[in-house]
Amino acid sequence: MRDCGVMQMQSRFRSDRRLTVRMGITLFLLGLLYVGFIAALIALLKSWVLVVVIVALVFGAQFWFSDRIALFAMRGRVVERDEYPELHGVVDRLSAMAGMPKPVVAVSAMDMPNAFATGRNPDNAVICVTTGLLRRLEPAELEGVLAHELSHVAHKDVAVITVASFLGVIAGLVVRFAFYSQLFGAGRRDQNTLVVFAAVMGVSAAVYALSFVLIRALSRYRELAADRAAALLTGRPSALASALTKVTGDIARIPTKDLRTAQAFNAFYFTPALGAEPGLGRLFSTHPGLEERLDQLGRISAELGEAATPGKA
Repeated sequence: MRDCGVMQMQSRFRSDRRLTVRMGITLFLLGLLYVGFIAALIALLKSWVLVVVIVALVFGAQFWFSDRIALFAMRGRVVERDEYPELHGVVDRLSAMAGMPKPVVAVSAMDMPNAFATGRNPDNAVICVTTGLLRRLEPAELEGVLAHELSHVAHKDVAVITVASFLGVIAGLVVRFAFYSQLFGAGRRDQNTLVVFAAVMGVSAAVYALSFVLIRALSRYRELAADRAAALLTGRPSALASALTKVTGDIARIPTKDLRTAQAFNAFYFTPALGAEPGLGRLFSTHPGLEERLDQLGRISAELGEAATPGKA
């Protein structure tokens, strides 16, 4: 019976056609943008070797070392079973239910309640939770959050977002490089140099803006897909809804200045590090609004016949 259950949960976790289609469309559009951007840079800078080398180095660093970069930035450290036996136990159980390799478990000594998954594939994944999250959540709520993060790993969301965001990173670096090269090379300017500078800045800014919008549209759907997968895996959407309500409420009470260092990683978080629910900025948010996420969990709860009301502890 257990083997059958594993296979059933595995199919739930690994097949989300709508997510796959949206990822495919977004990556296709970003790919077209990427090709056009690289072609424009080569034409403007007249050195395809320089462009290719820079692009390859940045992509390699971002893709292969994304887990280490994220852990370092968020002060996370890998923890063993004897340090956090209950946390390891939950990750063990969920990984077995989903039929996937167990990721490395890490903890960040931050009071902000949150969690994130990183790593280029399921065999090289890390799930990190903050001490603030562990202190605030009940076991069933923590299980829901970890299932959400495991869904990101199973769907290769981290790798997709890393690849997708790479274009924006390159565009941003080009803008900064062009700006500082002009700033410190003011004595050697001529009309042609200024034209090339303006063209590089304009193309890079446009590419960054377009990739920014596309990535955030994909990211919002990724979060809804991960919520849905976690609810189906655990069979307790109300526990995940309760965790969402708690975490979002507690983050909103943290001073904005204390959230600024964490906001660069919002696309990877369980809940974004925002001081308040955005208004028009919701269109550019990495996550859907709390109400939208709770509504979806409420519908899943009704489908599963769950007695508890989503959003209630």
